[in-house]
Amino acid sequence: MAAFLHSNLNDRVPWDRAISSASWKVAAPNHGFMLRVGERVVGTQLAFYSERLIAGRVERFCNISSWCVLPEFRFHSLRVHKAVLAQDGYHVTSFTPSETVVPIHGRFKFRSLDTSAVLIPNLPWPSRPGRTKVSADPDVIESTLAGADLEVYRDHAQALAARHLVLTRDEDSCYVMYREMRQKGVPFAAILHVSNPGLFRRAIMPLTRYLLIRHRLLATRAELRLIGYQRPPLSVRRTSWPKMYRSDSLEPDQIDDLYSELVCVPYRGASRRVISHQKGNGSGGGSTR
Repeated sequence: MAAFLHSNLNDRVPWDRAISSASWKVAAPNHGFMLRVGERVVGTQLAFYSERLIAGRVERFCNISSWCVLPEFRFHSLRVHKAVLAQDGYHVTSFTPSETVVPIHGRFKFRSLDTSAVLIPNLPWPSRPGRTKVSADPDVIESTLAGADLEVYRDHAQALAARHLVLTRDEDSCYVMYREMRQKGVPFAAILHVSNPGLFRRAIMPLTRYLLIRHRLLATRAELRLIGYQRPPLSVRRTSWPKMYRSDSLEPDQIDDLYSELVCVPYRGASRRVISHQKGNGSGGGSTR
């Protein structure tokens, strides 16, 4: 599967490392499905699996990604997609579907998430010693976090696309996970997880200063659902890519970006395309096009 994606989807993504970086504990039945003609692979649908404790129950998730089929076999694209969806007992998420895939997902009873987002400029604000601390040191993160937050960090510490920070102010702390991306040549941080939205908003100036000075990221994009539906100062509204899920029991506020392609498959810019049923963001994530 990794070799096919390298040759036919994006040769800048280290697919083997991205797939294996999903190192959290789960009894994954597969890494997705492949469409074959004899021994030749002609299509793929990558999948990441996880088990989550939600409202006191263990729920099983399948995140689908990188639906890619060679042009001469396009007529059979749905076969590999249906194979993933036919697995019983999973809530299915699709976090980078292209515009043409959204209606296909609708036919399979997927629902859309609210991905309203804001873009925050990362500016060189003057620092205020002793006020808010920002750290990416794994030892600091380990010693600061506890309970479910620490478990999420440990599950994602090796995920190839995930970057980790902890914000501390007095006795309060916030765990932030993000990925680095680029749009129209502009590098920015895309927020994936925020454990304490209130502190995140209060600490937005030192956080964005850190991302600019330490990582040369010019902006921060955050979906409002992740940061408590309140716009930080100086932010502007942006439309994020569609995200969808299929579930008979879970509500939209019980779905997040964790344990998915977004934390495992890094952004590597546009590369060769055959027929990719995914958002053309170069990340290798997503579903069809």
